[in-house]
Amino acid sequence: MDVCGLSGSTRLHGNTAALVNIVLDQCTAGGLSTNFVSLAGKEIQPCTGCEYCSTEHRCILEDDWEAVADMVIDAQVLVVGGPVYFYEVCGHLKNFIDRTYSLYHDKRLIGRHGVAIAVHADKGAERAIETLEAFLNTHQFAFIGSVIGRGFKAGDVLNDRRAVSEAERLGDAIVHLLRPND
Repeated sequence: MDVCGLSGSTRLHGNTAALVNIVLDQCTAGGLSTNFVSLAGKEIQPCTGCEYCSTEHRCILEDDWEAVADMVIDAQVLVVGGPVYFYEVCGHLKNFIDRTYSLYHDKRLIGRHGVAIAVHADKGAERAIETLEAFLNTHQFAFIGSVIGRGFKAGDVLNDRRAVSEAERLGDAIVHLLRPND
């Protein structure tokens, strides 16, 4: 798969999913294969810090994390988005990020590219973007860019023309990255 879009929101069809899907739609229109995955309805337990993964090369916890992580591993580009709760990415997405520590030991995500998306009602997206960038940088993704969207009720972010335009631009940048001669 070329591009995996990951919405860390607990809302399946919320504003975060909308912006992630705008990027994916541009990629699909450019001929890339895409996959959208939402953490909504998925059980993602928090990392316990047990260090099992450092010797066994996998996470000991059994939940939905591994299936989502496999999609991220299979992609050349990850578009990761999260809603902002209290000036930070939501806890559900943070659990997913923390659990990628089990992939860090074997450098399983190196060589990919990443986009960060944060959606806030009013403030805090800059800090959430920093968290997402730190996640991508820790795993040595090449950073393509970020989008900050504004929205509270489902669909509000689609009225943020700047965010929609930036999401479309990043989708086009991914197409150009993966298909430079088209």
